[in-house]
Amino acid sequence: MNQNLWKLGAQLRDIWNQLGNAQRLSVLCATFVLLAGLGTLAFWSSRADYSLLYGRLSDGEAAKVIAALDDAKVPYKVGAGGGSILVPSEKVHLMRMQLAGRGIPRGEGVGFEIFDKPNFGISDFVQRANYVRAVQGELGRTISQLDEVESARVMIVLPENRLLLDKDKYATASVFVRVRGNSQLQPQSINSIRFLVANSVEGLKPNHVTLIDNLGNVLSENSDNDSLSGLTSTQLAARRNLEQYLANKAQDMLEKVLGPGQSIVRVSAEVNYDTVTKSEEKFDPDGQVLRTQTKTDDTTDATTANSSSSAGISANTSTETNAAPSGATPLNTTKNKKAVTTVQYEIGNSSSKTVQTAGGIKRLSASVTVAAQVQGTGADRKVVNRSPEEIEKLRRIVASAIGIQTGTDNPRGDLITLEELAFNDQLATTVTQEFDLQQKHELWWGIARGALYPGLALVALLVLLRLFKRTPVEEIQLGVPVGRLMAAQKAAGNGHGFGAESWGGEPAPGIVSVDVLNRLIKENPVNMTQAIREWMDKGRGAKS
Repeated sequence: MNQNLWKLGAQLRDIWNQLGNAQRLSVLCATFVLLAGLGTLAFWSSRADYSLLYGRLSDGEAAKVIAALDDAKVPYKVGAGGGSILVPSEKVHLMRMQLAGRGIPRGEGVGFEIFDKPNFGISDFVQRANYVRAVQGELGRTISQLDEVESARVMIVLPENRLLLDKDKYATASVFVRVRGNSQLQPQSINSIRFLVANSVEGLKPNHVTLIDNLGNVLSENSDNDSLSGLTSTQLAARRNLEQYLANKAQDMLEKVLGPGQSIVRVSAEVNYDTVTKSEEKFDPDGQVLRTQTKTDDTTDATTANSSSSAGISANTSTETNAAPSGATPLNTTKNKKAVTTVQYEIGNSSSKTVQTAGGIKRLSASVTVAAQVQGTGADRKVVNRSPEEIEKLRRIVASAIGIQTGTDNPRGDLITLEELAFNDQLATTVTQEFDLQQKHELWWGIARGALYPGLALVALLVLLRLFKRTPVEEIQLGVPVGRLMAAQKAAGNGHGFGAESWGGEPAPGIVSVDVLNRLIKENPVNMTQAIREWMDKGRGAKS
């Protein structure tokens, strides 16, 4: 086997010696490309695919995770900034379960896991302090889940439990957030954090939660709605929102007509913040309605006997059949009849109650500035003013958009001012030109950078083609052994071609060029392969 390898190496060396410079360069380039491809393929196939294990970790938590990975002898990579850790993809879920069993990572602060371990014999004060710590830690972790917040800490102050309550002592909270980058929290995020903290602590109101960011900005105002400062800030915010809303309505309409950046609208609104409750009751004397009617009839009959009569049955019996004795005094009879009628009437009345809430508009004022029309460019630019009819049309458009009353029907006294002025757009023009120039530079640089590698490949190809052209066409005699051919090349004094008499003055039987040889190989590869093998075998026999 060693002899066969030696023969193969000798044949390859003989073939290499027969090749020209251009052919040798081609073989070297092909070998280099092949080895580079195999090496790259082996590198990428042996490289482990890493996936994210944990992200957005603090330095302390990242150190705990790395220590646990070192103990488990698991390879890892630390991402940019040190807040993310990557491990091989097939071990992500396994390591998460193992680390979760060890309580890693816990996040910033201590949560309700503080009560996982039984603590006997601790006082009520320590138990209450641990509860406050747990609530603070859980709130901090929850707030950190917001996309805009990198980390958060919560401090809660609770009043002591006493038998007699003090209304001046109430629960408060302070929240410190570290915002991603240099951005600021949006108002909706601020309100969300305040309500989240307030609803997590008993007796805590959202107005008693203070929010501060890492730049030192106070993002919330600690004022009650029923206080003077609270009402003032609320009223100012409502007025500012109303003015901005009306200005945006008119601005959007003018931009559709004039174009972007061609108008400026400012609105001033006077808002009535008085709450009025009005009750009114009216009586109508002509509109009488019968309410009750009572009628009473009273009849009384009374009979009185004579005092001189004797007592007895006859004296107590008063019938019409009883005849009075002669000479006796007659009886006295009295009859009374009384009728009483009572009538009550209801007087008609009407009652009304009117409640006027705060927020009504007392007066509106609008100031509108539109850019004057400009014709020409450069030094030929000139301002062309609009006609009064166009100015009036724009004025009516703005008045209708924001609800300004104009003309004689203007009880509120609304006012609108619209002027046409030439805007100073020199700075904007300069910035636009610089931006366009920068875009052109970036475009050409991108094109040049993209064409760099293809250009280098093209240059290498041109150099290779030039080397091929400079190499003379080699002529090989058919039927000549390799050893004799090399000896003939050395005897001829050239390393590339052969003369007409290369074999000790004997004329060559025939001269075949490389192109002819390639064509013959393509036409009948089997015969040419057999001829080359015989040729090489004869060369080895001549050497031996």
